[in-house]
Amino acid sequence: MNHALAFAPASVGNAAVGFDLLGHSLAGPGDRVRAKRSAQPGVRITAITGLPLDLPRDPLRNTAGAAVASLLAATSPGFGIELEIEKGIPLGSGLGGSAASAVAALVAANALLDAPLPRAALYPFALDGEQVASGGRHGDNVGPQLIGGLVLTTPDRLIPVPVPAELRCVLLHPPQVLETRAARAVLSAPYALGEFVAQSTALALVLAGCWRNEVELIGEGLRDVLVEPRRAPLIPGFFAVKQSALDAGALGASISGAGPSVFAWCLDSQAEQVADAMRAAGATQHGAGRCSLWISPVAGPAAEVIECTM
Repeated sequence: MNHALAFAPASVGNAAVGFDLLGHSLAGPGDRVRAKRSAQPGVRITAITGLPLDLPRDPLRNTAGAAVASLLAATSPGFGIELEIEKGIPLGSGLGGSAASAVAALVAANALLDAPLPRAALYPFALDGEQVASGGRHGDNVGPQLIGGLVLTTPDRLIPVPVPAELRCVLLHPPQVLETRAARAVLSAPYALGEFVAQSTALALVLAGCWRNEVELIGEGLRDVLVEPRRAPLIPGFFAVKQSALDAGALGASISGAGPSVFAWCLDSQAEQVADAMRAAGATQHGAGRCSLWISPVAGPAAEVIECTM
């Protein structure tokens, strides 16, 4: 194949209880990347669209370019690759936008190889791309985008986590940009041991609830005592939106990724009322119609090739 177009969905990083190691994909917004074989070695980024500002076209300073450069270095396919990036995820939204560009580029470029790699084998190259944006090799966004659904990510493994079929995510994105590096800076002060124990308990409850298909356990554990208290002051109206979701019947709610987006998990039967409550709270803080909102299965989609030609 000489040309491929791939789509990678947005994602909810951290999932409240699993900082840097647990996340799920989101049905809704996403990034598209076109990859073309080139006689010129290496990676070239020929176009970036969908944003009001320019992103770096230097491959090693762009998440998509760095990820594909890593793939080419490992596979030596005998050709280079040109990339055209179409951004569909807002920058600084907490929806895994930088990761989605890397994943879409990898999935498209992988389709051009004479012997494409299994999807999970793309994970280390996606981490190389993510590191360009965040400064760290955490997989809670790229992992779910690569294989879909809720995923537990370690430095070298992707572990799909089953979730109850009726579990939904309602996500509100306010008109605010919050850079990942700035959001991570507020986490630098030491934590107390008791806070780690409380967060570990919450993570264990959520994972146990998912594997046992027990929604009650998930609701008992879906809380963030480590990251949310420090990041919440960076997000105007966060507590009002979160409380509105809980009052409407959500199992839990917290910050998506680095923020400022806010997500809630709930049952499918309650998703519309949770969405209405969060939308109303967002309008009170930011103005009517200024927030975006999506309802998605927690078991969201994986990246996919949507066009591939000779």
